[in-house]
Amino acid sequence: MGEEPDEPAVAPFKRRRFLASAAVAAGAPTAVAGPAQAAASQADVTAADVAAAEAAAAQAQAAAGLGSVARLMAVPEDSRGVAWLRSALQVAVGLELATIPPYLCGWWSVKDQRSEVARMIRRIVGDEMYHLGIVCNLLVAVGGRPQIKAAAPVYPGPLPGGVRAGVTVYLSGLTRPFVRDVMMAIEAPEVSLARSVQPSPTVGEFYEGMLGAFRAVRPDLATRGQVTQHIDTDELRPVRTLDDVEHAIEIIREQGEGTESSPTDSFSDDRPAHYYAFGEIYHGRALRETDDGWRYVGPPVPFPDVRPMAPVPVGGWRNTSAHVGGLLFRFDAMYSTVLDSLDAAWAGGGHRTLGAGIRTMRGLQKPAVELMETPVPGGRGTYGPQFRALRRPRR
Repeated sequence: MGEEPDEPAVAPFKRRRFLASAAVAAGAPTAVAGPAQAAASQADVTAADVAAAEAAAAQAQAAAGLGSVARLMAVPEDSRGVAWLRSALQVAVGLELATIPPYLCGWWSVKDQRSEVARMIRRIVGDEMYHLGIVCNLLVAVGGRPQIKAAAPVYPGPLPGGVRAGVTVYLSGLTRPFVRDVMMAIEAPEVSLARSVQPSPTVGEFYEGMLGAFRAVRPDLATRGQVTQHIDTDELRPVRTLDDVEHAIEIIREQGEGTESSPTDSFSDDRPAHYYAFGEIYHGRALRETDDGWRYVGPPVPFPDVRPMAPVPVGGWRNTSAHVGGLLFRFDAMYSTVLDSLDAAWAGGGHRTLGAGIRTMRGLQKPAVELMETPVPGGRGTYGPQFRALRRPRR
């Protein structure tokens, strides 16, 4: 049977067989979400609230030792030594960690966890956990020690390090605006979206700068303290050589942020990078190569039935019932245990400690879903997790 003459010919997706500008041709959003856009998605949040949250998040990141990516990238390339790499990799720890809570909220809000969309988001969550493990191993390899709990972000707020200036990351159930304004905005390739009014480095440029520094410095890479662990479908392994470094950073850039895919190469897993996977959810169609370029014209990707988790407001949920307050505290306590386990894993605890943290992380789904099934008074959706890192009081 032949194709209809007015239908563009489509080809199965090959991960690296598309131009990074495909999103424009495919009709994807052409501007990243700014604070005003994010605030508009949260009925109870004013622009002043978002600005205050961003300021608080910036202070928290500074206290955690997270530098500005713009300042790091402003250092001349011939002055980027091991100390520069340690600083940059600690920012990368915070950056990779920051993506996981919003993606988890989107995933957990999907009622049918066997649906195509749920599987897509779950895969991306696994990728981000893997990326976090990679940058932690890289940091240990150059003599650093990851500070994971200290880097835990505050939501809503900006991405760590000042990348994607103008993007406000908030926590919500899965909606098309959330996919566009948070998920796609975080993962946007370097050339397919219009830059924000405020010039800021992209995630891809940041990782490319780190790779350049590794190539120039060629530091001795210590394997002691690095962690080996199966994370979802990937295997985290120690970084031993410069080739390992290049491969590790390429994985992060290809799977997720800052991808610069070639139209002539193919990639082993044949899965779209995160931005394009989220684009399929947003557009409701799979991405395919046509006679006119890349378009979201493939098989339908039905938007799933979701739990209507409302965006978490600035400062978190207030004036809750005792039941909701208990669930929120239980979730945050478990989340804090996960972060403590991650810190301990790269402080000598190794794969056993990391494995314990991953198991605790899986347990977060139960209280999160219970929150997502508890209505917020006033008919404004349901509650959801806040992802607050509880700090131990100083003695």
